[in-house]
Amino acid sequence: MLSTQYRLRLESICEKIVKGESVELSEMIWAEKLAKSNRSASTILRQARRRAANPDMTEDSLDGFMNALDLGDPDPSNHKTGFQSPDDILDFFSQDKSDDWRQRD
Repeated sequence: MLSTQYRLRLESICEKIVKGESVELSEMIWAEKLAKSNRSASTILRQARRRAANPDMTEDSLDGFMNALDLGDPDPSNHKTGFQSPDDILDFFSQDKSDDWRQRD
């Protein structure tokens, strides 16, 4: 669980990300470390990145739905648009465990 102070600091950083403003390196390092150790912080940061990548997103759109549920990759360049072979399908459905796969919130 995030403390109020940490949550507010992270939200101010995420607002800058969404608006496209510059974020200091020290703030970004702090946010990334917090996101790595706390699942709630990780969700907040990913959702901010999705909103920054898609500024026209509305809550009633598919992108808004995916963002609200924190599904998918926030980076559009990593999105899969089709499969070329059965191996591509296998790679798509294989689960890569992140660094914090043992973490419980």
